[in-house]
Amino acid sequence: MSVWQLCTNIHGVAPIRACNQTEPKAPARTRPRVSPQLNRWSRARSIRSGRKLDRPVPRTQTLESTPATSPPPPSHPFSPPLDSDYADTLDGGAESTASKTIYIVSDGTGWTAEHCVNAALGQFDYCLVDHGCPVNTHLFSGIDDAEKLLEIVKQAAKEGALLVYTLADPSMASSANQACNLWGVPSTDVLGPITDAISSHLGVSPSGLPRGASGRSFPLSDDYFRRIEAVEFTIKQDDGASPGNLDKADIVLTGVSRTGKTPLSIYLAQKGYKVANVPIVMGVQIPRTLFQVDQKKVFGLTINPVVLQSIRKARAKTMGLTPESRTNYFDMDYVRGELEFAGKLFAQNPSWPVIDVTEKAIEETAAVVLRLFHDRKHKCTMPRISKRY
Repeated sequence: MSVWQLCTNIHGVAPIRACNQTEPKAPARTRPRVSPQLNRWSRARSIRSGRKLDRPVPRTQTLESTPATSPPPPSHPFSPPLDSDYADTLDGGAESTASKTIYIVSDGTGWTAEHCVNAALGQFDYCLVDHGCPVNTHLFSGIDDAEKLLEIVKQAAKEGALLVYTLADPSMASSANQACNLWGVPSTDVLGPITDAISSHLGVSPSGLPRGASGRSFPLSDDYFRRIEAVEFTIKQDDGASPGNLDKADIVLTGVSRTGKTPLSIYLAQKGYKVANVPIVMGVQIPRTLFQVDQKKVFGLTINPVVLQSIRKARAKTMGLTPESRTNYFDMDYVRGELEFAGKLFAQNPSWPVIDVTEKAIEETAAVVLRLFHDRKHKCTMPRISKRY
């Protein structure tokens, strides 16, 4: 089915019934049916971004009463029906919205496209952190039907969203490109260019099938079972549990509370590494096995005290604690003292690399850990003094 036919099916209006501006009155049009689920998603994003939700007001103005200085956009035989909402999209809307929207569309899990978008958004932290240019993203995964795809593109046109897609099927990718061009939706094909480059380099054609599609089989390999075993081990070794098993770990993380030991451990475990983490708490004895294991496995984590205090305050709030509670968990003097205590421990063990996790994503910290881990494993030169990364 062509994009033209699907546009007709979605909107219920054939291209030959496009608006004729020479007639005295515009023919009555039925509003195109938009997915209720997409509307709910749009409304939820608006609420999260703090946008005011106005109820649509029906327009009584006819096409003839449109000022000559602002003529309606010319009709295209493939264009969607020019209803009032869509006209707002073409004209830029009655009022500009504070936040921008990015639609992420995939015929698989969407992991690739989502991580590419997040990596690109990382280049705009200077305006995202202080909400100078807030962005909302939404992932549409498992989109393997052209009609669903075009419905999403139409919604993107109404919201003025950017569409980023990874579609393995060339016909689906072509449909997305055509629909975006017809409806004026800015778009980026993440998977297509690199797939074409690899195909040209290898001299073979890609399968065009998304991951998980029927016809593609992924046998359970040794690597799969190794990752499962690593996750199970890491969960059992969380927060200093079973210190006698530290020698079985590939990587041992240590640091004060709320330095990200657990999420970092789980992330590394999903890559197949057995990870144990040991908390550092003032007044609590450190397990002796931490100093008995291969010291090349041990990595220290530290963080800025102000950031740590804010994280602990948020954690205490979720636990129902208040500033009046009798706890020094998020007291600044205690936070600084605990970090100083950890710093002295790191200085006494100069073979432990110390990684500052302040303003680092889990993926960034993991990349540092794995680089140092493999450098040591392959006996690359390492400094004999504690070094911060």
